[in-house]
Formats: sequence, structure tokens, C-alpha cells
Amino acid sequence: MINEIVLASKSGVRKKILEENKIKCIVEPANVDEDFIKKNLLKDKASPEIISKNLAELKANKVSQKRNGDLVLGADSVIDLNGKIISKPNNRKEALKILIDLNDQTHHLISSVCISRNGSMIWNYTDKAALTMKKISEENLKIYLAKISDEVLYAYNVYQIEGEGRSLFSKIEGDEDTIMGLPVKKIKEYLNNYK
Repeated sequence: MINEIVLASKSGVRKKILEENKIKCIVEPANVDEDFIKKNLLKDKASPEIISKNLAELKANKVSQKRNGDLVLGADSVIDLNGKIISKPNNRKEALKILIDLNDQTHHLISSVCISRNGSMIWNYTDKAALTMKKISEENLKIYLAKISDEVLYAYNVYQIEGEGRSLFSKIEGDEDTIMGLPVKKIKEYLNNYK
């Protein structure tokens, strides 16, 4: 089994999930322009799954080109609301708009992971979870947002499922690690069997 990988992400959440699962990681963010890539993929009518997979692969490949022989893990998550991609908010006004859009709806959170070596993908996996948000007044959404720190708000895409965010949902179907952005069970399976 491989016991150390390079994480091509600055996500503290993903690093924490790996560490909690006894996977040591070196953090080296890929620093790709995700919005530019998403826009181009959407122009080509790419599905949310393809967008998530492509971004995870691009991040892993970019870092892996500089880390000869190392296994590099790239990851990406997107919210799919009825075929429309919802990106992370840049400010609290955008965060409120996202919550209003998700209000009383079921959306899918898609998380993709990719492991690359020497600049090429050698494994990938995509998982999807369905989350149904309760019907919540705009006033209560503002109260919820006021409780959330900037760090949490921008890291978790408006809701933190293992914290305050759970209260927003009437139904959650799928793996919690997927919802937090890293389907770690599948990563562990792959690393355990890596030769």
C-alpha cells in the first residue's frame, strides 16, 4: 500500500479527510483557473460529471508533471441543480442567492477524484449524492449565513454538511465523504491495491 500522496488542492477539508483515514499527504495546489475551464466545458455542453472529472484530472496532471514518480491526487466537486452548475460563492450576497436557488429543491453534489503519475491519469472515480433542501424563509437563510464563518462558507460551497449545514436539509442520499468533496473509501481501495 502507498502511504503518502501529493494532494493537488489547497482544500483543508480534503487534507483533513485524508489524514483522518491515515493517508499522509504533501499539499501542492494546482492553481488552475477553474472558472475559465468550466465556462469552456459548458460551451461544449459537457455534463456536470464530465466537468468535475476533467477538473480533477487537470489538477492532478498539472502537479504530477512536476513530481516525477509520485502519486498525485486531484479532486473537484460541483453542484448540479437541474442541469445547471452552481459554483462556489465569491461573497455573501452570492452565497445567499445560491441558498435561495437551492431552497425547497433537490440538487446533486458530484465529486470526482483522479490519481496521476508522471503527468498522466492512472485512476479516477466520480460519485454523486442527492440533497433535498427544506423550504426555508429568506430571513432564516440570512440567519444561517450569519452563523457561518467566511472560511467555512468559501471552503464548503455554502453548506457544511457535518456542521450547521445539516439543518438545511430534509433528505440526504449518498456518501458524506463525497458531499465533503473526497470519496475517500474508493481512494483507500485503490491505494491498498496499488502495485
